[in-house]
Amino acid sequence: MTGRGRPTIALIGLAGIVMLAAMLAICVGAVPIPLGEVIRLLLGSGGDVDPINRQIILEVRLPRVIMGVCVGALLGTSGVLLQGFLRNPLAEPYLLGISSGAALAVTVAISFSFPLVIAGVYIIPILAFGGALVTLWVVYMVAQVRGRLMVLTLILAGVVMSAFLSALVMLFATLNAAQYFQVMSWLLGHLQPVTHVQEYWVAGYAVVGVLCAWGQARDLNALLLGEEEAAALGVRVETLKRNLFVLSSLLVGAAVSVSGLIGFVGLVAPHICRLLLGPDHRWLIPASALGGAALLLLADLVARVALAPTELPVGVITALIGGPFFLFLLVRHTRELIGNKR
Repeated sequence: MTGRGRPTIALIGLAGIVMLAAMLAICVGAVPIPLGEVIRLLLGSGGDVDPINRQIILEVRLPRVIMGVCVGALLGTSGVLLQGFLRNPLAEPYLLGISSGAALAVTVAISFSFPLVIAGVYIIPILAFGGALVTLWVVYMVAQVRGRLMVLTLILAGVVMSAFLSALVMLFATLNAAQYFQVMSWLLGHLQPVTHVQEYWVAGYAVVGVLCAWGQARDLNALLLGEEEAAALGVRVETLKRNLFVLSSLLVGAAVSVSGLIGFVGLVAPHICRLLLGPDHRWLIPASALGGAALLLLADLVARVALAPTELPVGVITALIGGPFFLFLLVRHTRELIGNKR
């Protein structure tokens, strides 16, 4: 098999898993829907589809699937970018507090009834982007010691920042009792869009964001060799880092603004894809987007059916998956550091 053959097959396989997960998410639920009806309706020949099933598919499950694909792709892509330019295998938007920073900005807006549309522009994603960017910058600056980025310090700073910002989120939510339950249900993570407009713009963010990230793949590959080596290869390292700071914050902000806090997708998906494809970001970035989409769709399916008719927040399922996975990576990384020092 050629050098390009294996990554291509892996990407096709991941795309197939996303499609399979999407079909399962549409068919399975409190009201089971035959696969044939779903396919006929999506292909535009579903005139004989039961009207109730038609409404469930088009108004409930299909929008949720679209959101799951887009948010999963945003989180998976942001995770692989953070791990790449921070050169830290444990980096992830939720663990670094970036998601909490975005959530705080949105919570303040909801709690104090800020106008959500200004001059025809929906400002929630902009607020979330600002909160994510500021948080990432603070964590990055705290984790630097004499100009060097300390891996464990970065994680500790992120965890502390996440706890602090989460406390502020609870404070602002409590101060406005009328909006408390709205804020809390949003924070636990969900994939049901409020309006169809949300589906359109978050899809646009996902497509543009993944393409922009993919455009940085070669420079990210050079950065893996070290900053001095990357500069020697012609990479403008500081410019690259600033661009990736902004881009990863934008991706996280877009995801959090519509789905709330969903953790660990940006950790699990890139690591699984790295095992399949290796460290080449030209393949790893699109694979992480597909892997994040598949993971979030399957997690949401479990959240809907595990305790049916009660529906769990999808953030609970991703935390149950990601928590042990993070501990495994942390132990392995610590052992590698100790082994290298001997």
